[in-house]
Amino acid sequence: MNAHCLLWVTLLLPAFQLDLDAGTEVALQKTVEIPAGDFKPLFRSEDDLKKIPVRGFRLDKTPVSNSDYLKFVRANPKWQRDQVKRIFADSNYLNNWPGNLDFGDETNGNQPVVFVSWFAAKAYSQWKGGRLATNAEWELAGAAGYKSSDAKNEPEFQKDIQTWYFTPSPETLHAVDAGRANFYGLKNMHGLIWEWTSDFNSAFVSGDARGDNGLDRQLFCGSGSLGASDRSDYAAFMRYGFRSSLKASYTVHNLGFRCAYDL
Repeated sequence: MNAHCLLWVTLLLPAFQLDLDAGTEVALQKTVEIPAGDFKPLFRSEDDLKKIPVRGFRLDKTPVSNSDYLKFVRANPKWQRDQVKRIFADSNYLNNWPGNLDFGDETNGNQPVVFVSWFAAKAYSQWKGGRLATNAEWELAGAAGYKSSDAKNEPEFQKDIQTWYFTPSPETLHAVDAGRANFYGLKNMHGLIWEWTSDFNSAFVSGDARGDNGLDRQLFCGSGSLGASDRSDYAAFMRYGFRSSLKASYTVHNLGFRCAYDL
């Protein structure tokens, strides 16, 4: 889906009026504040800023779980599996759930919700009084290690992140609140699932995919690392590559999301 089509479809979303979640204040208690900072893009053209200023914001401590998402589809039937319009989610939407209002065994409730489209993730975030994080916000928060806001000098974290990104996703995902939190108190920014961002389709280019006349051709294929700001950041290459392959209606077995909130 190109940028013009995505904009057109996004404009349709207000017609799908959401019943706002009554527990928005409670939801904010499950977030952490990410202070303002500068995000250094992995790829940029000569005219782009070397660093992107990011305002402070709040981010969910964990990805959205199946039980969280069940509350959303109960309150908003139009987003149930058998009701959602195909323009907003492909045929695999929530296909790991046995039924419209059934995520399976009780133990599945605390696993991350997956097989959700960008449109669905955006609608859920709005229902919670929030939004999806931008690429810059997500990467800024995800750059933290265990002990500092910049994990580059943390050998233990670097070892863990390489292990995570080289290991295929398990058939059964672990709980969203399992594992060690990063410096900000966020859990599972890496190693559990991929996560939607609001501007996922701007990961590499400014226009319509490879047809962008202003595109730096070195950003693709074998020369992909030549224009990179940090050629050693293998995990970032994987994230950017994955995002650039997505369309807003796609649903994937290891793709979920978490919500962000303005301060």
